Amino acid sequence: MVRAVVWDIGNIFARWEPEAHYDRLIGRERRERLFAETALHRMNEAIDLGTSSRDAAYAHAELHPDWSDEIRRWSDDWEETFRTAVPGTAEVFREVKAAGMPCVSLSNFGPDTMERAKALHPVLREFDREFVSAHLGVAKPDPAIYEALEVGMGLSGAELIFTDDKPENLAAAEARGWKTHLFTEADGWRARLVAEGVLPGGGA
Repeated sequence: MVRAVVWDIGNIFARWEPEAHYDRLIGRERRERLFAETALHRMNEAIDLGTSSRDAAYAHAELHPDWSDEIRRWSDDWEETFRTAVPGTAEVFREVKAAGMPCVSLSNFGPDTMERAKALHPVLREFDREFVSAHLGVAKPDPAIYEALEVGMGLSGAELIFTDDKPENLAAAEARGWKTHLFTEADGWRARLVAEGVLPGGGA
């Protein structure tokens, strides 16, 4: 029986779109060069593990002087990369909360960007518990982050259902016995929660 619902955050509650932001800033061709030459997503892994976005971006900019201004904007413009809410997710989340089911976040996020995300999308302040990579020093899909949630909640994998947009993160959860759902849109996630008995049929 499901006793808690576990939610990823990026591309579940809001679109994380750094590529789209840089396309607007410098055009797609230059953006593709920037990302290829400077490994910005690899840099972001340090943020997910606890480095502030400013420290990570500004240090990385020093390694790539030809792109230094653009790299610093990874932190300076961060809100522009996470502004667009995913339709319907907040409503499903609050429906689950109203049904009395604990809602827990499990997300790869930086220490400051998590707070900036909450300012943009206040629904992110409403979780019963949060398990964020920057706070734990370990990121999905490392099994240790799933274990941390199990221990923190006092629940086994069979008592959890988890949605994420990345198959590799779901596979790591499935290996521990969690129920999982690949998120593509809120209606599909809601239908799965109905099927699992978390939500009643019908409704919104």
